[in-house]
Amino acid sequence: MSVVGLFSGIGGFERAFSEVGFETALLVEIDPAARAVLKARFPDVEVRSDVCDLSSLPSGATVVTAGFPCQNLSMAGDKAGISGSKSSVVEKLFDLIAASGPPIVIVENVYFMLQLDSGGAMEWLVERFERLGYRWAYRVLDTMGFGLPQRRRRVYMLACRDMDPRTILFADDEPPMDMPSPSLRYPLGFYWTEGRSGIGLTVDGIPPLKAGSTLGIPSAPAVLFPDGAVLMPSLQSCEELQGFPAGWTSVEDDHRDRNPEWRMVGNAVSVPVARWIAERIGTPGTISDFGETAIGRGDRWPDAGWNVGDSRVGVVAGDKPVVAKARSISGFRDHSWSRLSDRAMNGFIARAEEGGLRMPDGFLDTLRKAERKVPKAA
Repeated sequence: MSVVGLFSGIGGFERAFSEVGFETALLVEIDPAARAVLKARFPDVEVRSDVCDLSSLPSGATVVTAGFPCQNLSMAGDKAGISGSKSSVVEKLFDLIAASGPPIVIVENVYFMLQLDSGGAMEWLVERFERLGYRWAYRVLDTMGFGLPQRRRRVYMLACRDMDPRTILFADDEPPMDMPSPSLRYPLGFYWTEGRSGIGLTVDGIPPLKAGSTLGIPSAPAVLFPDGAVLMPSLQSCEELQGFPAGWTSVEDDHRDRNPEWRMVGNAVSVPVARWIAERIGTPGTISDFGETAIGRGDRWPDAGWNVGDSRVGVVAGDKPVVAKARSISGFRDHSWSRLSDRAMNGFIARAEEGGLRMPDGFLDTLRKAERKVPKAA
């Protein structure tokens, strides 16, 4: 079976599918830096620069993946919705589907898409799939449930022309992870670039990696460890926290802007999540027993659902479908992690105090005492 990757980023879907035995027929990515990564990591695959230049998909393509731009759909973006200047490019996806009729289409995007504009983006997507005669199913999945200590909840949507998408997304389910309450006994991940309205506090992990911050800084979150150290993971650790090998984005490219690797890793699809989907496409399972509720027009979109049958159905399904050994963020800590500067740490503490957010006992006091990055000599 073959895969066509539209809006490919650095190839999260395609790496996962290749590990399961799929062949990649075509990759399309408009970001020059990400395109350089694709050319280096998939040297035998044609890489195109703009999905809008395609008139059709390669014949015989089994699966089309589309992690289309989220800038207009994310909580950190401008919230313009599916018709925004970036996210509206997904319309081209449906032009290509209509022209070529691939058997399976996979769409990935941010969780906030279910809530923004009363779920307008989801309504737009499902209506177009339904017009083209596809059955669809979607489910919110969390990278942390696949054994990586990154809390990253994303919507994964499958649309199928012939097979039942429920045999892919709803053949597995596991109880939710038992997460302890935040305390200084555990590593605590947080976004040091935020502080007034939230910090993404994550027990024994990091909040979702993202392309940029509210301060416009392309950077990783930080972790307060039980020994009092406050450290940021290196780029290589963040690649691994997305399921890529360390060094995946380190390729030769003469046209890169400043620090594009952080943006690319933040935008990437988590490899282990995509691998589970690929495995299930290759070996569909028996649909598990889930609670169901009808989804009426204008209703709030739940975290999972399908339209197989006569109506749209909401599904009571968790974001952890597989058995995966939980890994501590401490296992990723090494000499490549770095401290925050005085300016960064003090800025975060000031914003957190202004915001009046609830923090674990002793959290800010421990940050105040933490060692800071030593300034470089003039």
